[in-house]
Amino acid sequence: LGICVTETQGFIGYMIQQCMSNAMEKNGINAPIVTLITQTLVEDADPSFMNPTKPIGPFYSEYKARKLMEIRRMMGVTGFVMKDDSGRGWRRVVASPDPKSIIEKDIIRKMADDGIIVIAVGGGGSAVARTSVQDPKGPLDGREVVVDKDLASSVLAREINADEFLILTDVEKVAINFGKPNQRFIDKMSAAEARKYLAEGQFGEGSMAPKVEAAVRFVESGKPRAIIASLEKAMQALDGKAGTVIIP
Repeated sequence: LGICVTETQGFIGYMIQQCMSNAMEKNGINAPIVTLITQTLVEDADPSFMNPTKPIGPFYSEYKARKLMEIRRMMGVTGFVMKDDSGRGWRRVVASPDPKSIIEKDIIRKMADDGIIVIAVGGGGSAVARTSVQDPKGPLDGREVVVDKDLASSVLAREINADEFLILTDVEKVAINFGKPNQRFIDKMSAAEARKYLAEGQFGEGSMAPKVEAAVRFVESGKPRAIIASLEKAMQALDGKAGTVIIP
């Protein structure tokens, strides 16, 4: 799985890098762009390892899924779990541990300081853990997990001391009571208000909740604001004219 995530970083990064380069050249902007394979540090003690919930891969019938799990057990493979995914079929589920640090943070910061546009933490980065919890500088080893991309990006933003944190998605603003008659879009909210809404379950666990959590963690680290907005209105969001702003 770690190799799959790393391959994803490469091919998505290639497409983003090429499209950005073409657009910048068309508009007379000269700036180097690079895609960096990124490793995200997680901890083996994370409770998510005991309760994997992140669905990945294709759908299977219950019979086929149980057969696959049985085969893995016979092969001595541990941690291979498949579950029903909202009645749509059975899929493999893996842990999604909390990201603690980005291994390549220093080189990313150096490249950014040198004026290089860095595409990093694709897919949340390739998860790694220290082989010895007693040695904080010990060897790294990959983990069969998927790290949330928003939370990993928030970690990187804090570690490189970014001035602002902008999360782009497919909706213009964060909303409470989403999809209901009393739905309301939010222009601005404090970290405390966001935490209250998160506790109420106002945001989808696999969609908006991690984005709001990532933004809150950024401003709670002492930064002035984070923004969640649509891709089409990225520039307006930075100018304070679009999106949802989260403040301390």
